[in-house]
Amino acid sequence: MKKALFAVALTLGLTTAGWSDDDTAPDASPGLTVSAHYSGSVMIFQVADITISGRFTEQDYSAAARFTAAGLAALFTDADIEAGVSGYRDGATLRPWRYSHLNHASSKNRTVGIDFPDGVATPDINPPFGNMGEPPASDEERAGAADPISTLLSMALGAASGENGVCDGRLPVFDGRARYNLRFESGGTDSIRTRAWRGEAVVCHAYYEPISGYEADEFPSDEDISHPITFWLAPLDEGRIHLPVRIRTNAGFGGVTVTARSIDMQ
Repeated sequence: MKKALFAVALTLGLTTAGWSDDDTAPDASPGLTVSAHYSGSVMIFQVADITISGRFTEQDYSAAARFTAAGLAALFTDADIEAGVSGYRDGATLRPWRYSHLNHASSKNRTVGIDFPDGVATPDINPPFGNMGEPPASDEERAGAADPISTLLSMALGAASGENGVCDGRLPVFDGRARYNLRFESGGTDSIRTRAWRGEAVVCHAYYEPISGYEADEFPSDEDISHPITFWLAPLDEGRIHLPVRIRTNAGFGGVTVTARSIDMQ
């Protein structure tokens, strides 16, 4: 159950994510605002409640998200993770300035932050982790990597586009300790119907590729990463953004399905 929830939270950019504001952050002027509410389930049992919102202009962006374990999952894990990021935009590419997280359910009261001086994802952890991995992610490995939320939003804007459409590429990610890639492969299209949206969705398979920043007993096994997390992406705003309306991972007992309950764009 924990591994399945981890996989879903990872995909939505919430593995080590919380919101931190600062007077020197980019000043996001009014632009496109997108918000979505998701619920996750194992078979018929609700396990998570997730909200994510983002605001985009031609120059900058900001986003916030919250992941809360609910129902059956609350018996296995405590999670109330609040996350946020702000940064600059260059077309489909988002360049984060500051990302941070706080798990309100944790007794450690740890804030996990990431700064991005000269494009190098640099952890700012308070109190520090006891271990940054064996080996820890190097400066070279963290160069050019984005936080999980910015990665998800970049994908939605087309940063992983290639010859096979909007889902065809690899994006580097750093979550405050772990450095990994998300490798995207097209799965064609599928007719889908959810409470929030119905229509022809783009099917996108995301493969998790661990690189560094893991403790020896935490490094994902071949079995853990052999199956992709699958997105069903809805083309919105005349196809300028593709937002997940369903996410599925087969990790854990019964797997986990996350479905959009509402989507709002302004």
